[in-house]
Amino acid sequence: MCQELFFETPIPDLVIYKPRLFRDERGYFCESFNSKHFVDVGMGRPFIQDNRSFSKKGTLRGMHLQQGDSAQAKLVGVLKGQVYDAVVDLRPESKTFGESFGITLDASEDPRFLYVPRGFAHGFLVLSDEAEFYYKVDNFYDKESESGLRFDDPELGIKWPKVDVDFVLSSKDKELPSFKEYVERHGGV
Repeated sequence: MCQELFFETPIPDLVIYKPRLFRDERGYFCESFNSKHFVDVGMGRPFIQDNRSFSKKGTLRGMHLQQGDSAQAKLVGVLKGQVYDAVVDLRPESKTFGESFGITLDASEDPRFLYVPRGFAHGFLVLSDEAEFYYKVDNFYDKESESGLRFDDPELGIKWPKVDVDFVLSSKDKELPSFKEYVERHGGV
């Protein structure tokens, strides 16, 4: 990409953001978000809400999205612990429609974030004993626009890491449709 802070992924518009770290004997400081950097690379839609979740090892949240006018772009990262973060491209016009991407995000000394554009299903699995997940969104939550996909649909090809505990999912996430069922109902986002 055009700045050393942003790194392309195999899916267009899905970007890894790696902020600069300023280190000294105390540790480090970084700007985890600076809107100017995002505007400079063409991702200028303003974020309007910050969300945070706390989860225990084996918790899997996903695969979620909002549709239509309530779709959300997200900037996701981890404040504590480690997660495997996964997305699926559900933009009908995209050459990578139906493709997935995954990345481990952690609160280490080398933090990175994932910019998830509108039109993607998103989820994460907690790999550490605990994790605090943080994300900025560019649109407000709307229950009526809520949707998602089954995290374990083999058609998605998400390679969830193994953890030494059973996955913990909400009852709602257990009832999400397969990719095929989703496409039959919605045709995309």
